[in-house]
Formats: sequence, C-alpha cells, structure tokens
Amino acid sequence: MVSKLSRRRFTKLAGAVGASSAFGLSACATMEPPKARVVVIGGGFGGATAAKYVRAIDPAIHVTLVEPGRTFVTCPFSNYVLAGFKTINDITHNYNALAGMHGARVVHDTASGIDPAKKAVTLAGGETLQYDKLIVAPGIDFRWGAIDGYTEAAAEIMPHAWRAGPQTLLLRRQLEAMADGGLVIMSVPANPFRCPPGPYERAAMIAHYLKGNKPRSKILILDAKDNFSKQPLFQDGWKAVYGDMIEWVPLSKDGKVTRAIPGEMTVVSEFGQNHKGAVVNVIPPQFAGAIARNAGLANQTGWCPVNQTTFESTIHKDIHVIGDACLAGAMPKSGFAANSQGKVAALSAVNAINGRPTAAPTYVNTCYSLIAPDYGISVTDVYRITDQGIAPTPNAGGISPRQADRAQRTGEARYAEGWYAAMSQDIWDA
Repeated sequence: MVSKLSRRRFTKLAGAVGASSAFGLSACATMEPPKARVVVIGGGFGGATAAKYVRAIDPAIHVTLVEPGRTFVTCPFSNYVLAGFKTINDITHNYNALAGMHGARVVHDTASGIDPAKKAVTLAGGETLQYDKLIVAPGIDFRWGAIDGYTEAAAEIMPHAWRAGPQTLLLRRQLEAMADGGLVIMSVPANPFRCPPGPYERAAMIAHYLKGNKPRSKILILDAKDNFSKQPLFQDGWKAVYGDMIEWVPLSKDGKVTRAIPGEMTVVSEFGQNHKGAVVNVIPPQFAGAIARNAGLANQTGWCPVNQTTFESTIHKDIHVIGDACLAGAMPKSGFAANSQGKVAALSAVNAINGRPTAAPTYVNTCYSLIAPDYGISVTDVYRITDQGIAPTPNAGGISPRQADRAQRTGEARYAEGWYAAMSQDIWDA
C-alpha cells in the first residue's frame, strides 16, 4: 500500500534537525553550576542524539558523552561504499558541534564499568564519572562462536562489515581482488539483529559493483530465516536490475550457516552442505554491547529490557538504554529508531530531574534501501505505546508500492539521500 505519510511531510519529520525546532528551546551554554549530571555512553545514532537533546532541553544540566572514537562511521550508507559510489569519508562524522555549540563534554575513552548503586561510570583511562541519569547506547556486540569457527580472527578473513569502518574497507578490497566469475557468499542471522533490511541491500550493492566490473560473478545469500524485511520489493528489484546474479536460500532450504572454515573460505549449513566462496561475508548473531551486559542491564535474551515510554531500564533505576541494545517492542534496530529513542530518553531524563512527568511518545521510523543508485524502496511506520509495548499504529505507515514505475524508484533513492543528510545534521553536524 502507499504510505499514509507524504514524502514531503516525512522528510520534515525526519529532519527535525534543530533542538529548537523539536522542543522550542535553545542550546545556549550556561555559566551557572549544573543542576544535575547526565552521562551518555556511546556516540552513535542514539547516544549522540541523547547528549545533544539533553543540553537542548535544559542547558543547566551538565552532559558528558563517553565515546572511544574521535569519529563515527555510520552503518547506514556503508553498503554504498561497497558499491563504489560513496566513500568512507562520506559517512564519517565527528563530535565538534556537540562539544562546541551544544556545550557537552566529550570524553574519548572507553566505559569499562557501571556501578548503579553508586551512580558511577568508570573509564578505562581511570576517570570516574558520577551521574544523576545515565543513558547507555552501546550498540551491538557479536556472539563470537555462535557460528562454529567464526571468531574475531576469522572476521579478518571473512569480514562481517556490520560495524562500518575498517571492516567495510576490507570487504571492498576483497571484492576488488576477486576474479570475474567468483562467488560471493553472504551469511545472514536470525532475528533480531541490527538493520533488518541491511543484508539484502548489501547483496544489491555488491551486485551493482559486480555488474559493472565482474559480470560473470554470482552472489549466494544463506539465510537463517524464511522471510525478511521488504522481501517482495527486494526480490523484484534484484531480478529487474541484476537478473539471476543473486540467489537467496532460506532457512527451510538449509540456509542457516552453523560453521565457518576461514582457511578454506567455506561455510557449512545446518545439514552439512559445504559452500566455498571467493569472498565470504559472515554477519554473525548479535546481542547488546558489552558494557550493558556487564552492568547487568541485559536479560537472558542478551538484549536490555526497558520501560518503553521512557527507555529507563527495568533492571536498574536511573539508567536509560537506547538504540540497538534495547528491547523496544516492534521498533526495528535501525539508525532512525535509535535517533528517535535518544530524543525520548533525553526528554524523560530531563523531566525526571526537574520533577515533571513524561507523556507517552509517538515514534516514526523509516528504512530506505537501494537496489541500485537510482532505484530505492522504503518502509515507514508510526509507533505508539500500547498494552503490549511499542507497536505500529494501524494505517499510519506504509511500504513502497510493488508496481511503482522507475521514476518513483528514482525518487525514493533521492529521498534516501535526503534522509541521511537530515539525520546527520540532526545528530552530529549542527
């Protein structure tokens, strides 16, 4: 069905780029003693958003962002680096605006421990940060060993590239070095994992590179699921643009990879079939980042349960968990979702500090994906709090029409560019 949100209106929602436009408040600094201390762990889509918006809503609050990297490379658009029409520099952002015009303290260190009783965060460099409210946005870690033989060392041979940066460049170099006619194998995990449409867009972006440079090559997707996000749109697009270059093998047809043999560039499926590739991209199962798990914020699933109105942990008081690490009802683990959650957690933390209640929020999420540089598809949802937690609002979202013409697909590709520019501006660039 066609989305109930117009693209024009959606772009405005996505591009609520300034704190003043979102909350009617300026981000000016204050010389008064801070009324409270908020510490944010993680400078990605969720954490950097939360740090910025706490300062925007109440400049009297002292905010410290803890992030080991001096720059952040986004997973969204990293597939386009593999395709060859974006560079790593295009998707790399810094924290200058957050530390400058928004007045947050940015500490480039690793959070090594959280003491919920003492309300303290310990850094690897030795500093201890006291907090009144803590917002944890650690992203994901990989379940090394969940696929037998797939370790951190194996990832240097069979890259996952599910954290953008060096792994993205490694996978790109392997594609460049592969002979024409080589087989690219992708292993995709069961849900939940970061960016549900991401592997299928990646297949298309690799196919885009191969079509122009190594057209006799093939891509084999071995999937631990029987269906995936935007599946008919992806499969239609693969066929229309790349013919038979991409083959998808679902769980029911022995698509689940259970073993990796890096030295032989081989993966083994659940029922013992060997698949040997020239390039092998293994996306392993995932769980919440280590700092959250080590602090006892995760449950038996490996993910962090939260109050889905405030994103406060249901395990430890005064700690909010946002982004890929948390259990957020029906919301996907996407960059847009993390950005939305960061704003909610920021407002909730500020309200609690000031003795104000937090109303039930509404969320908007979209996932744009490219089949080719001029062929985009998307899904949009509006979410509200229900008795079952965060759930889609009936008839408020939508998906790209399956029978759309190429002009509409080209338009969606442009919307994807606009979404990324607006999101980057909102979080890091202003």
